[in-house]
Formats: sequence, structure tokens, C-alpha cells
Amino acid sequence: MDKQVKIYALSTCIYCQNTKAFFRQNGVSYECVDVDLLDEAEKTATLREIRKLVPSIAFPTILIGDEIVQGYKPDVLRKLLNL
Repeated sequence: MDKQVKIYALSTCIYCQNTKAFFRQNGVSYECVDVDLLDEAEKTATLREIRKLVPSIAFPTILIGDEIVQGYKPDVLRKLLNL
């Protein structure tokens, strides 16, 4: 798998935790930004970055290559990652 994977998450969100577990269980390397653990300036910049990608913010927001998935959707993730 050569697609870059990045997840914008909240550390306390069960859907975010499930997504991270899904990636680990399937051997998918990913970059994770736990937005709620950032300082205020970083949080503001990160939320602005997410809003450039999608009109509304929801967690998790997952980038797989050029594709964006919001929420924990294992079937969609499997398809995009060719699992």
C-alpha cells in the first residue's frame, strides 16, 4: 500500500479509537493528529486545515491519498486501502 494515510482525531472519541485500531490490525501505517491534545494555536490552525478539505468538521476525518472519509467506515477504508 503506497497511499499516504492521515487521520484527524480526538483522543477520547470511540470512532477515532476504532479507526486507529482498524489501521493497526491491518498493518496500515498512518499519521495521526489528536486535535484535542494540541495547544490552542495549533488546534485553530488544524481546524482551519480540515475546513479546507471538507465543509463540516467531524471526527475522525481520514485522508487516504486524495480521498477523504469522515467517520469510522471500515468497508470504505478497506476499499480505499485495497484490503
